[in-house]
Amino acid sequence: MVRRGKKYQESIKLVDRTHLYDPVEAIELVIKTAKANFDETVDLSVKLGVDPRHADQQVRGAVVLPHGTGKTRKVLVFAKGEKIKEAEEAGADYVGGEELVQKIQEEGWLDFDVAVATPDMMGVVGRIGRILGPKGLMPNPKSGTVTFEIEKAVKDIKAGKVEYRVDKTSIVHVPIGKVSFGVEKLRENFATIMEEIIKARPAAAKGRYLRSVVLSSTMGPGIKVNPQQLADRLAEMKN
Repeated sequence: MVRRGKKYQESIKLVDRTHLYDPVEAIELVIKTAKANFDETVDLSVKLGVDPRHADQQVRGAVVLPHGTGKTRKVLVFAKGEKIKEAEEAGADYVGGEELVQKIQEEGWLDFDVAVATPDMMGVVGRIGRILGPKGLMPNPKSGTVTFEIEKAVKDIKAGKVEYRVDKTSIVHVPIGKVSFGVEKLRENFATIMEEIIKARPAAAKGRYLRSVVLSSTMGPGIKVNPQQLADRLAEMKN
């Protein structure tokens, strides 16, 4: 059995593990139970009624959160020609082509959080797919990271664009901000990402789509949100 620290034990007393909370109540409780000596990230975990083993039941996409994630993300852009200057002016941290692929291959260099590539560079980038793929760093058209619109892609990521993808256990994990954001900003970020996940429901998904919704801070306990209330609450949560 995992032994929890004193602060966690104090936090868990504030949570009714059998109760499904209203989304705003859950956010308030996440903030209240975050007792670490640093600004904890608020994470969202959504269990979906899909079978990710089937291609027609994949759930994946990206969205710009209204208030970002509270984290500065390093962006690498694979490009050539005039797109190199565009990427640099947009604020990309690293820009290049073959030389960056070689550095990743030979040195195992992965000092970036997101990789973006122009479509004409994917033949080169594909050579390091086995390195980038398992790390979730491989550029992908579905997440908007394979594009000729480099300026928009880089600026969106810097502004707080997050990717979401269902894992093999049918769960989507995504950060929605920092505890220091407060209730209002976290509420708007939560509503934005949940709307996107709901819109991304595959046509092949049968039965109840939202099986469970849980919010938690980095060191805090999970707090269950009532998934049945979400459809009615999301619109007003954004206003």
